[in-house]
Amino acid sequence: MKILLLEDDTLLAELMVEHLAESGYEVRHFIDGEEAEEALLSERFDLLLLDVSVPGIDGFELLASMRERKDLTPAIMITSRNTSRDVKEGFGVGCDDYIKKPFEFEELDARIDHIVRIYGLKRKEPIELAKGLFFDPTRHRILHDGDWITLTPKASEVLHYLYRNRGRIVSREELLGNLWSYEEAPTDATLRSYIKMLRKHVPQIVTERGVGYGFEPL
Repeated sequence: MKILLLEDDTLLAELMVEHLAESGYEVRHFIDGEEAEEALLSERFDLLLLDVSVPGIDGFELLASMRERKDLTPAIMITSRNTSRDVKEGFGVGCDDYIKKPFEFEELDARIDHIVRIYGLKRKEPIELAKGLFFDPTRHRILHDGDWITLTPKASEVLHYLYRNRGRIVSREELLGNLWSYEEAPTDATLRSYIKMLRKHVPQIVTERGVGYGFEPL
């Protein structure tokens, strides 16, 4: 699981990176908001830890910009600000959780674990999609009635993204923006072929013509 950490307190950041690495996470640390934004445009991350008050683009502005681009990567805001107005602003721009400084790593772990459970980011066991139907996003495969079906890595990413956003229709533009770089963007026909192949094994995959695709829980 890959985490982007935006934090300009170098001592705190060093401790956080060390702690997260020991917990098995891959961490990319940035001090400046503009550098973090450049990384977000060229790399994919599973979780964002964003300090609010940093040089360049602050955490609120960075996250608001991402949400405008339909990038829904889960985000936890980190801040020493403690007013309800700041908390409201953080959730208003699209953060998933909020942690106030100073904090214990035990609290940070609990908040990350909560995001992991909600979005199915990192599981030791396959995700149960329906009775007798399981999905292992790490090994890119589906277990159906006792038989493993191997997916291509990209098809696995599409299924995982739709599952994480289950219950709503995801537009083509959102899928492309979150799963492919600009240079690698597939044609409409290629994207439809991924959906068609996945639907053979996962009946919860739905298409809303002219809008996008979704995962509807049974």
